[in-house]
Amino acid sequence: MVKVKGHEIKAPHITNSFDRRAMQIKNSIILTLKSLGINNDYVKIDLENNAMRKAPATASWYYEGRNLKYSYALMTKFVENLYIIDQVLKIEVKKLLAKEINTDEFTREFSEDDDLKEQLQEARKTLGVKSEENDFEVITKNYKALAKKHHPDMPTGDHTLFQKINAAHKLIRKELS
Repeated sequence: MVKVKGHEIKAPHITNSFDRRAMQIKNSIILTLKSLGINNDYVKIDLENNAMRKAPATASWYYEGRNLKYSYALMTKFVENLYIIDQVLKIEVKKLLAKEINTDEFTREFSEDDDLKEQLQEARKTLGVKSEENDFEVITKNYKALAKKHHPDMPTGDHTLFQKINAAHKLIRKELS
């Protein structure tokens, strides 16, 4: 099981026909968003040339006057990352249609700053980890060491840097959870 955005999703195990499966999953995402009245002209999902390779997947769409986006990168194959996006969207769209959440909650869940990628790179740099690091345990280990070193109550404390370290960890935790 994979825990994503508070949902437990059965981990995908795709072993063949990666490109064809990626196209099927893309079509499934478009169909899910269509149930909200979103025309497929307002949905963007770029496929990898080789869906078997390790790469993040992203789906973006226009809904209720807002550009929304969801990315996932923790699986070992692009097609599996796309599968996770598909499953999360199915759950969230179902909740919206069942009125378990409102439109504002849905749009907030998938709103991302345009410069989020740069913010995540800067956060990893602040925490002293590689720009492609996705192992949350490694990130947290660095975070704890830096937070302890720069805590305002310590002799080497720096309140501003301490806040920056905490914000960086929080941003990465949101990305990876």
